[in-house]
Amino acid sequence: MVIKPKIRGFICTNAHPVGCAEHVQEQINYVKAQGPLSNAPKNVLVIGASTGYGLASRITAAFGGGAKTLGIFFEKEGSERKTGSAGWYNTAAFQTAAEEAGLWSKNINGDAFSNEIKQKAIDTIKADLGKIDLVIYSLASPRRTDPNTGETYSSTLKPIGSDITTKNLNTSKRVIDEVTVEAASQEDIDNTIKVMGGEDWEMWIDALKEADVLADNFKTTAYTYIGKELTWPIYGHATIGKAKEDLDRATQAIKESTKGLNGEAYVSSLNAVVTQASSAIPIMPLYISALFKVMKADGTYEGTIEQIHSLFTENLYGETPRFDEGGHLFQNYKELEDDVQARVQHVWDTVDTDTIDELTDYVGYHNEFLRLFGFGIDSVDYEQDVNPDVAISQLID
Repeated sequence: MVIKPKIRGFICTNAHPVGCAEHVQEQINYVKAQGPLSNAPKNVLVIGASTGYGLASRITAAFGGGAKTLGIFFEKEGSERKTGSAGWYNTAAFQTAAEEAGLWSKNINGDAFSNEIKQKAIDTIKADLGKIDLVIYSLASPRRTDPNTGETYSSTLKPIGSDITTKNLNTSKRVIDEVTVEAASQEDIDNTIKVMGGEDWEMWIDALKEADVLADNFKTTAYTYIGKELTWPIYGHATIGKAKEDLDRATQAIKESTKGLNGEAYVSSLNAVVTQASSAIPIMPLYISALFKVMKADGTYEGTIEQIHSLFTENLYGETPRFDEGGHLFQNYKELEDDVQARVQHVWDTVDTDTIDELTDYVGYHNEFLRLFGFGIDSVDYEQDVNPDVAISQLID
């Protein structure tokens, strides 16, 4: 099958297995080029391991620190006639590379919110790893079923207090227009917290602790994006922002419940990067395109793998971790510098449809979006026939 990208709005509905494998290998090569990590974790559980920051965390732990990794994800397998999801192909490629490097690695595909998947993970840890010394929580999902009540909640991306109308980069039409988003109801807020807040992270840690598979002095982190004034109307001071605040509540609860293990729990604040999730959020495509332009000009731009490798070396396992005012591990400090934000604001205020390419790096944004799905990789021949039916080795039933 010859596979070309099929894009609908902010969604790419297919993926390229060879391109995804090349994208994963690029990240592995970057981590290996930085040299061995100091004080690296040895047994790592990554919840949300197949794309974005979760995948980068798994790559960094494995190929930077030699860690054994157990990855949890919910991805779609390909067939002879239809491609699988990018995360499926990413994981297949990671697993192949791990085995070639002699690294222990296993995978669980299923709903990480469920008790069943938590138990599968615990059984695997007991059988093969003994105890975990790092738990990465990096889930992004539009809905969640509470495993104890069976009720399903859906998240929303809405402002709080009043409707907003804001400038927007319409990626379907490649024009600058406006988008209006209606204000959230209290139910919208509560449901978004249930899906994207800290409850499931807390449940994972409780289950692992109860099963006695957390090592003394273990660490855990969940990932967040906070941003500044420009993104606050739809991100910070909005339903998703309330969900992220709930991660702070969960951090304190986890610290309290694991103090007998001297456990450390953090929320890590990371850069705005192109992900399937961020592409769906009004404001973010234009903001990220402007941010790319400014930070690349400064030489300070960091992609997903660079951010996570720096998080491990500077903060999670660094001697002098950096914290923001909210107590989060502060990895996106370069993005949030006043000068950077002022220049991004200037782009935001002045850009129109005719000046998208001049004032922003929308080309870079779009290329990063394609790369998420294995497209736009220079080393890949997209005219070649490829088999979309790719197996993941060490996939636990």
